[in-house]
Amino acid sequence: MPGDAYLEYLGRFEAHVGAIAVGAYGKFHGKLVRKLSAEEFTVKHGELTKLAKTYQTILERGDTLNDALTKLLRERQIELLLEPQ
Repeated sequence: MPGDAYLEYLGRFEAHVGAIAVGAYGKFHGKLVRKLSAEEFTVKHGELTKLAKTYQTILERGDTLNDALTKLLRERQIELLLEPQ
């Protein structure tokens, strides 16, 4: 459920970045991240889900990975405070 994912994100944010207001910035793995609102999170989470599916399909087919896709996937993971997979 999207609400559960957002609550998990908030927990990760507080644990790794600290207790700051929505819209404020902090550091995660040396990168500047902004605490997202529920609406912003939903959009970014949807983008990450789509990118992850595309990435997995490419790997399964044995196609060559596009550097731009890999970079965008990593950016979304950082924005959502997820460890790279």
